[in-house]
Amino acid sequence: MRRALALGVAFALAASACAVSTARAPRGDAGRPPSPGDAGAPTGRPVDAAQAERLRRLMVPLIQAMDHPRPLDQVRVGVVDDARINAASAGGGEFYVTTGLLARADDRRLQAVLAHEVAHDDLGHAARAQALGLGLRLGMILLDRVVPGSGAVTPIAGTLIARRYSRSEEYAADRHGVALLRRVGGSKEQMIDALTWLLGEAGERGGGFFATHPATGDRIEALRRVP
Repeated sequence: MRRALALGVAFALAASACAVSTARAPRGDAGRPPSPGDAGAPTGRPVDAAQAERLRRLMVPLIQAMDHPRPLDQVRVGVVDDARINAASAGGGEFYVTTGLLARADDRRLQAVLAHEVAHDDLGHAARAQALGLGLRLGMILLDRVVPGSGAVTPIAGTLIARRYSRSEEYAADRHGVALLRRVGGSKEQMIDALTWLLGEAGERGGGFFATHPATGDRIEALRRVP
């Protein structure tokens, strides 16, 4: 019997390479990342059963389709209470999504976004991003996480590093994300539709999933050429 993914609630989203945002992230005093008490900072709340089941239903097949599948009890998905559309892979089987993404994306688009993040993890991009950032001591963001059922805020050991993925890494994650989708009954068109939608969301809200990636249109065209 499949074990459900462990789901947590994070107070702040690690801005790993393709971290997504449809608005400028708020800052605390002196330019530091916002803490839970700051006005406008993302806050934590319990993950409701419907959110947990939806993520489990969409994530489990993708995890099992990886070239290097992870045991399901080692996969963690944090949900951030933030209206901005955002998602990230932290490496080591740890992922984050915002309530904004969950609310605005239909299942096909959400699955495509998740496939892109799982692809980064499967290809080892997030792990390399963390190692590089830690070595250079760039943009370390400490996270707190609420463990469902514990009634306590538990600090996550370690740090997550903010940096951009290279263009080649993004193209590779797009292609591998399509491969993962195909393995679970999806399609290339599903990924293209999700990227096109996210690009439109960026235009509407002055930022966007790929705000730090000006070549998003090129990536969509590159996907169209994938067999």
